Amino acid sequence: MYNNTPSSISIAAPIRSFQDYYIMEKANYNSIIIIITMFLLCLIISEAAAASSSSSHYVLVEEGPKKLFVFGDSYADTGNYPPTNASTPWRQPYGISFPGIPSGRWSDGRVLTDYIASYLGLESPRPYAMWKRSGEEEEDGDGMNFAYGGTGVFETRVDGPKMGTQIKSLGQLVSRNVYTRQDLSSSLALVTSVGNDYLTFLLDHGNLKQVEGFAENLTRQLSENLKRIHEMGIPKVAVTAMEPMGCLPGPASSSSSNCNKIGNRITRFHNQLLRQRVDQLNHHYSSRPFVILDLYAAFTSALNIRDDRPGKSSFEEPLMPCCRGMCGVVDERGNKEYTVCDDRRKAFFFWDAVHPSQQGWLAVYSALKPSLPALLFSPHYYSPPPPPPHAFHYLI
Repeated sequence: MYNNTPSSISIAAPIRSFQDYYIMEKANYNSIIIIITMFLLCLIISEAAAASSSSSHYVLVEEGPKKLFVFGDSYADTGNYPPTNASTPWRQPYGISFPGIPSGRWSDGRVLTDYIASYLGLESPRPYAMWKRSGEEEEDGDGMNFAYGGTGVFETRVDGPKMGTQIKSLGQLVSRNVYTRQDLSSSLALVTSVGNDYLTFLLDHGNLKQVEGFAENLTRQLSENLKRIHEMGIPKVAVTAMEPMGCLPGPASSSSSNCNKIGNRITRFHNQLLRQRVDQLNHHYSSRPFVILDLYAAFTSALNIRDDRPGKSSFEEPLMPCCRGMCGVVDERGNKEYTVCDDRRKAFFFWDAVHPSQQGWLAVYSALKPSLPALLFSPHYYSPPPPPPHAFHYLI
């Protein structure tokens, strides 16, 4: 289906070689962006010339998505994880910053989905599980969120719908006319895949030597999922690169001052494969519908990480969680088995051992924001009433 990964790429290779590959891939990506930019400029000029010599005038605009469909894991889940007594995101102190009570988000407040939806001018899409419990048969106006915390591309140790099952759920809504093909044609898909598959693999096998082959299988299936979403009729599919997994408070070193080098090495390998898969997919579509939201770069920028070590940033405790211990857990007497930091709004990037705080997600979103117009908005042509002679508008 896809070419095998070049034999020169190896998890066992020295870190320097991985950095070299990462830099090389980034340089290639920048070259592609330059070429695409030049092409668009030529397109604009040629269309402007055509408009001046034709009785028909066409306007090229950046049309924003009208709906957001979300698939993935806890970095995007806003309430699909079931609200049982044992459900962490439905327990205090989760949700303490937003909306003020536990809401099923794996943070003290807003997560990636909320910020992307806000950027698009949409309300955060309703969790699919909540929609099902409501018994409604009408669509939710701003889209639907199918992401489920702890799940992955493959089966994980969490008993929840893997990504393919989440995609199937949207297909079922379309077959029932809850959403139409027209709805999908004016929407965006956000897909997160941030490490649950690797955690499950390592817990089950504990063999780093097999990670390379697993990463190839994982990214291959992930690319199939992305293709499936697009072929349902969604014109733009944004998938996240993995965050620096070795910098999460759990995998980080015991001193919490350094990132785990092996974890970050796996992440860079995964992201390089993902970039290759996405490039291969886009090769088959002139519209290049698949884009990557680079969480790795956004996290390292927010934490000022260099050589697997965080530098000076706006966060006083960059690799320490605000909620320490067994966050959200109380013993049989009701005593908390966790403590919460005093300054969660400024000092801490991470909320718990895995998930960013609301301020952490805001920092990630701020790092991503400059790239979002080019990534998330699709140019469309339409024929409006005749504009003034020789008019041609390109709206950002």
